[in-house]
Amino acid sequence: MKFLDHLEEWLIATLLGAATLVVFMAVLHRYLSGLDIPVMQDFLISLNTSWAQELCVIMGVWMAKFGAAYGVRTGIHVGVDVAINRLDARWRARFIVIGLLAGALFTATVGALGANMMLHTSPDQTSEVMELPMRYVYLCLPLGSWLMCFRFLQVLVAFMRTGELPQHDHAYVEGLDEEIADAGKGATP
Repeated sequence: MKFLDHLEEWLIATLLGAATLVVFMAVLHRYLSGLDIPVMQDFLISLNTSWAQELCVIMGVWMAKFGAAYGVRTGIHVGVDVAINRLDARWRARFIVIGLLAGALFTATVGALGANMMLHTSPDQTSEVMELPMRYVYLCLPLGSWLMCFRFLQVLVAFMRTGELPQHDHAYVEGLDEEIADAGKGATP
C-alpha cells in the first residue's frame, strides 16, 4: 500500500512541478520574444511554444484526478458534516458508511464510463496542438476515478474497523518528527 501512496504523491508532485516549469518557460519566451534584440528576438519568434498551454491543461486534468484520490485518502476534502456530527454515534456511523459507499459507487461509475469513452475514441482523434492521441489524454478518467473508488473503499474499511475517518492536520510537517528526534539524540544534557 505504501508503494501506491508514494506513486500517487510522486505523480501529483511531478505533474505540478512540470506544469509550473512549462508555464514559466512559456511566459519567459513570450516576454523575451517581445524585446527588440535582433538575433535573440528572431530566434525566439522562430520557436513555437503554442503546445505549452495544451500540455498544462492536460497535466492539470491528470493532477486533479489523482489529487482527488489523494484527498480521499488523507481526509483533505471539504465536507459539510454539521448535521451528521449532531447525530448520535450509531446514526452518524450509518450515514458515514452510506456516504462512503455512494462515493465509491459514483467514482466506479465515472471510471467505467471513462474507460468506455477512452476505448471508443478513434485512434485518429488527437489533441489540437500537440497531436497526442486522445486515448492517452482520456486515460486519466478511468485510472483516477478507480483509484478514488479504491480510496473510498479503503477509508470505509478503516472506518468500520476503528470508527475514525482520516483527518488532515494542517500543522503536521512530514519528516519533522524524525528531525526533532535526531536532534534530541545529538544534544547533550
